[in-house]
Amino acid sequence: YDYQSNKKLFYVSILTSPTTGGVTASFGMLGDIIIAEPNAYIAFAGKRVIEQTLNKTIPEGSQAAEYLFHKGLFDPIVPRNPLKGVLSELVQLHGFFPLNQNSIK
Repeated sequence: YDYQSNKKLFYVSILTSPTTGGVTASFGMLGDIIIAEPNAYIAFAGKRVIEQTLNKTIPEGSQAAEYLFHKGLFDPIVPRNPLKGVLSELVQLHGFFPLNQNSIK
């Protein structure tokens, strides 16, 4: 990630179900664009672990993509079938507006 960031390369993260633990805590959330699949389970730790650690009840659905989207955790929610087209459009858009000024010719 540091190499890509230093070079200002375009980085898209795609969160599928389940996305947990270290992925959630690191490169999964570092994209310039973060895409999640519908109904994806996205969490650092599982519901049971959180409840036992904090001694609190975690609401149902609080680790679902839709709930987290409304909290601003990532960008669009895209079903798998149209994902290829969405990625293609993002890459084309990035070609018009590159993050790296050296790539403009």
